[in-house]
Amino acid sequence: MSVAGLGRATRESVSGLPREFWWLWTSTLVNRLGAFVATFMALYLTLDRGYSASYAGLVAALHGLGGVVSSLVAGVMTDRFGRRPTMLVAQLSTAVSVAVLGFMVHPVAIAAVAFCVGMASSASRPAVQAMIADIVPAKDRVRAFSLNYWAINLGFAVSSAGAGFVAEYSYLAGFVGEAVMTLGCAVVVFMKVPESRPQKAAATATDAHAAGDGVRLGTVLRDGRFMGVVGLSFVIALIFQQGYVGLPVAMGADGFSSSDFGSAVAVNGVLIVVLQIPVTRFIQSRDPRQLLIVSSLLAGYGFGLTAFAGSVAVYALTICVWTLAEIVNAPVQNGLVVQLSPAHGRGRYQGMYALSWSAAALVAPLMSGVVIDHFGAGWLWGTCAVLGTAAAFGYWLLMRNLPQGGAASAPAPAVVSGPVVAAGPVVAAGPAGAAGPAGAAGPAGAGSVPGAGGGAEPVVERTA
Repeated sequence: MSVAGLGRATRESVSGLPREFWWLWTSTLVNRLGAFVATFMALYLTLDRGYSASYAGLVAALHGLGGVVSSLVAGVMTDRFGRRPTMLVAQLSTAVSVAVLGFMVHPVAIAAVAFCVGMASSASRPAVQAMIADIVPAKDRVRAFSLNYWAINLGFAVSSAGAGFVAEYSYLAGFVGEAVMTLGCAVVVFMKVPESRPQKAAATATDAHAAGDGVRLGTVLRDGRFMGVVGLSFVIALIFQQGYVGLPVAMGADGFSSSDFGSAVAVNGVLIVVLQIPVTRFIQSRDPRQLLIVSSLLAGYGFGLTAFAGSVAVYALTICVWTLAEIVNAPVQNGLVVQLSPAHGRGRYQGMYALSWSAAALVAPLMSGVVIDHFGAGWLWGTCAVLGTAAAFGYWLLMRNLPQGGAASAPAPAVVSGPVVAAGPVVAAGPAGAAGPAGAAGPAGAGSVPGAGGGAEPVVERTA
């Protein structure tokens, strides 16, 4: 693509989105510019504090357990109290707990506060995703999610390289810096981001069901298609988490420094910043079923190739492979989640989806710590390849008999709390036991990506 063509594609990708979305995008960027704990916790514990890989895995698992607990609670809060209050509570709590963690020295205290950080930092995910679905028309949601993911990785690319050098000077400065940036994120939300939660208007029983009124966690659990997506998302997230729990430990064991790891993993953020927009334009004309299968294989074998890495350059090359998987998977998965979520139940559905990533953040450190300590890093990367293959087979199995038509859609309510108006149709979640997780996935063609056409989440936030 020429420079002029790339510029035109960029302008088309960022135009036409609501002003409220761009303030939310700005808050996301500010938050990720201060990212430190999730990226460097393993190195902090093993290199600076001298703990074993197993202990580092335990602390990271407790961080993930906090996310498991908060994901569902935050999903309910998002629907019941609103998106904006949930984000503010989560961001303020994150700032305080991250600052406290930097001063903890006792291993039990470190583990306990890491659990609190995990709870606080994961609580904003359902609210952010639900708010994007509220304020962005259905036809623009895939690119909105891509742009938000772009902000996450733009901040991540800058913070990873910078924080690596900060860590060599002072890990405490990294903790305090993240706390300050998270407070900045809360200020942006407080000053500029209005509430977007749809109001429940008087309606008939049929209309209330179509709009998603009466959605409970049990409703989400009985939605067979959606829970299929959640299960496969967990497997994919388990693989991607190794970039932040298994990879730094393995590189540290091979004699590489924190700045080496920071430089290598920054490739992930840089590639997403450069490629997310053009790749999103490309996948909008592709069958989402094929995209999910291919991205699963790229993720698994991208990490599998890490077994052969012996230099920073080769580590960076393997990161390029699984980063491409992440770029493809994120907008397709995010759009699919929104597609299957009724308007008034978006918080709970997003909370359940976030739970898959939080659960992976709980399991992945335990898996990587035990495997590296007892069998070696090579076995960990081989396991990732197997999991990627299994996920690809799972998508193929769940989607092979899907009907070519889309799921029935219902209009989204136009009345919201505040000045933001949700536009475009929303596809209601199908009944329990509906075949496959993506009932609306149609044949290849324009608009076949969930969320790209009438009625239609991502990572993670990555893990944010």
